[in-house]
Amino acid sequence: MEVFFIAKDNNNLLINDQIKVREVLVIGPNGEQVGVKSIQDALTLASYAALDLVLISPNANPPVCKVMDYNKFRYEKQKKAKEALKKQKMSMSELKEYRLSPVIDVGDFETKLRNATKYLEKGDRIKLTVRFKGRQMAHTELGKEVLDRFAERVKEIADVEQSPKLDGRTMTMLLAPKTIK
Repeated sequence: MEVFFIAKDNNNLLINDQIKVREVLVIGPNGEQVGVKSIQDALTLASYAALDLVLISPNANPPVCKVMDYNKFRYEKQKKAKEALKKQKMSMSELKEYRLSPVIDVGDFETKLRNATKYLEKGDRIKLTVRFKGRQMAHTELGKEVLDRFAERVKEIADVEQSPKLDGRTMTMLLAPKTIK
């Protein structure tokens, strides 16, 4: 029965008997440099320490091996990768947009506030937009009051990332969830 390896996992390093070179530069378990040893001497050294010989840098001259607990090393590496992914997801929060009116009714305001609060608690950012129509442009302060009232109601869970800014007929404001320290 023949076994074929289609793809090699790049994350796995060569360990112990998988290393097929004559001489290696050995680094001890505490990071001290042991020196250039034959592969057999290096394997013996690792077995006396009840650890693995791991090929860290195969392209160096001579190749560099380290005496370490390989399973613990892999576990720590996976843990760091998971933590990095978690931080990446936090920074990739979505931006949800809510359109308000300068003359919005109390019920509509409360509904949009409730929905926005859910997204803020989930970690998403909120963009509030007030669109002015016709003669409403003469009273842009009404739109600013609506946005300020919205920000005041969510101040426990959100910070104002960008204060209300008028751009043409549209006034926008950005809210970001408070970071937990």
